[in-house]
Amino acid sequence: MRDWERYFWLALLGPLLWLQGRHTRRVTPRLPEPPGLRDGTAGQGPLLRILIAGDSAAAGVGASSQDEALSGQLVNRLSQHVNVQWCLIAANGLDSPGLLKLLDDSPIEQFDVVVLSIGVNDVTNLRSPTQWLRWQSRLAATIGERFEPRQIIHTAVPPMHGFTALPNPLRWFMGRWALEMNRKLTVSLAGQPIRVVHWPFKSGGSDELAIDGFHPGPRGYAQWAESLSQLILSNHHMGRLHDDK
Repeated sequence: MRDWERYFWLALLGPLLWLQGRHTRRVTPRLPEPPGLRDGTAGQGPLLRILIAGDSAAAGVGASSQDEALSGQLVNRLSQHVNVQWCLIAANGLDSPGLLKLLDDSPIEQFDVVVLSIGVNDVTNLRSPTQWLRWQSRLAATIGERFEPRQIIHTAVPPMHGFTALPNPLRWFMGRWALEMNRKLTVSLAGQPIRVVHWPFKSGGSDELAIDGFHPGPRGYAQWAESLSQLILSNHHMGRLHDDK
């Protein structure tokens, strides 16, 4: 959705979208962040240090435990091939400025890979795709300074047009907004070896969602972790994440 289209639809549908947003917040179940470890070491072999950072999806909302969430399922897959040293820094409700502050307040540490999950709350806060893109650059700069990763993986904003918690036309509007964010990010990162975009969800199927119709469920997290582990291991085996020192 281009800028002029977004302003046109906001002007035309603004009151209805606002009412639908209020209703959705009132009736959608508020799921907690699941219990479980947020750092640790697992597996054997070459060391691979991973930071997962972001919003409620990174924090595992929609799963019953961290073992069923992204971090647990990703570590489980990676630990079958490498020695994973991992850390999760995430919180429910974060948008890009909130995540930047959280990372600024986190201890300085070195990671090989940083996985980012951020964007849904930027959409619901009506942050423009152009502004959001600038925040991704600021996040990448801070991550580079504090954690010195060899790769930053930006998870694409999920297909909000498939969020069953959102009624139409709000669902359609938010979905188009998210798609434009992803388009701008993909274009801006083309040819960059350090920062890449990862698209774990493309279909927007309801079977990937938790009971709130908004967050991934265990099946969604499994799909995310499977494709993400393949991406990370592919780069690891190709020598992009380590040198022989």
